[in-house]
Amino acid sequence: MNRPRLHCLVAILGLTLISACASHAQTPAAADIAITHAKIFTLAGPPIEDGTVVLREGKIAAVGAGVPVPAGAQVIDAKGLQVYPGLFDSVTQMGLSEISAVNSTVDTTETGSFNPDVTAATAILPSSAHIPVTRASGITEVIAAPASGGFDSRNATNLVGGQASAIHLAGWTAEEMLINKHAAMVVDWPGIETRSFDFSTFTSKEKPFADAKKEYDKQVNELADYVEQARHYTQALQSPGSAGFQRDVKLEAMVPVIRGEMPLLVFADKARQIRDAVEFCDRQKLKIILAGATEAWKEKDLLRSKSVPVILRPTLAEPPEEDDAYDRLLTQPEELRAAGIKIAFGSFDNSFARRLGQNAANAVAHGLPYEEALKAVTLYPAQMFGLEAHLGTVEPGKTANLIVTNGDPLEVTTDFRYLFIKGQLTSTDNKQKALYEKYMNRPKAAH
Repeated sequence: MNRPRLHCLVAILGLTLISACASHAQTPAAADIAITHAKIFTLAGPPIEDGTVVLREGKIAAVGAGVPVPAGAQVIDAKGLQVYPGLFDSVTQMGLSEISAVNSTVDTTETGSFNPDVTAATAILPSSAHIPVTRASGITEVIAAPASGGFDSRNATNLVGGQASAIHLAGWTAEEMLINKHAAMVVDWPGIETRSFDFSTFTSKEKPFADAKKEYDKQVNELADYVEQARHYTQALQSPGSAGFQRDVKLEAMVPVIRGEMPLLVFADKARQIRDAVEFCDRQKLKIILAGATEAWKEKDLLRSKSVPVILRPTLAEPPEEDDAYDRLLTQPEELRAAGIKIAFGSFDNSFARRLGQNAANAVAHGLPYEEALKAVTLYPAQMFGLEAHLGTVEPGKTANLIVTNGDPLEVTTDFRYLFIKGQLTSTDNKQKALYEKYMNRPKAAH
């Protein structure tokens, strides 16, 4: 291309960009949205019959039975429908793992035992196909947790796996999705493992109990030493100009944990793991949220006495031990709640995150009060991660993450008619829906 033509093209592109910027700057602010004639389950009080919710600039501006509709607002007539806060999945690998069997699409763990400086938000893929599928089931926000165990960990031995991030399930970039980049520090509590699986040979290996116990004690001691190093580093930060001070980004990431500003999200399932983890955090004066907790019922007195909140794995799973009752995981939520322990539910993966509500519903069928189950996937997760000022209920001033349904959001047959994230009406279209419609509408074969 000759130089005059190149200059002309550059000039045209420049004018186009200026015009686009001017047009964007002149775009009026988005109109208010008013959801009218709905039954509103605020979870902050009794349901509101024939109520109105007004959304403005990403927040809930007003809610109530006599709320006027602002002039110029977009009105959604929700007569016969119900409004709830969006569902909150407490533990996922959302945006971190796409196809678990394909390593190049999995970014859930790092090498080494201590990675407190790693944050989930930096690795989240906003275009993940799991996000719209999950969103279509009424889930508007999740905790994306690195090093949270499972098949995707590939036997990684992360003790401190990194920082879990709270994200909205909508946004072009990870930054647009962020609620809290530093929601919790993930700790995968070690266990006494006498059997391990070698992925390189796909065979099981046996180990004497004494050796397994020795390895367990070593890992716990390493974790204690690391916390102590972080505590000394936190103290040194008060006078960083002192002789000999050297910045350490890993230890610096632990400072909010030491100061009690960031909780530890501790993954532990067996009773011994749970007991040791809770007692460890109590000695170290660290805030703990227990995740997994398959045998939490065995340590419910300890959990209650230390006010430890618990995020439970899906209830629709086989009993953890062969001699456990068939409904062990189904009855545990009510057993913990009755003992005075705050519980939430998490999917702990991506593929079945869409079944979060149904896992809570099955606990209702086994004794958990319905409102407690609903709060366990809305308000209680927000409280556990310090987000209750923004999420979890339908109240003025909170982020407008809402769902409008034709029934109970915990029921598998319920339709999610409208879904709002940060006050924006958000599509529930997704890959699974597209495939369903494609094959339902395929031409019938001629006979």
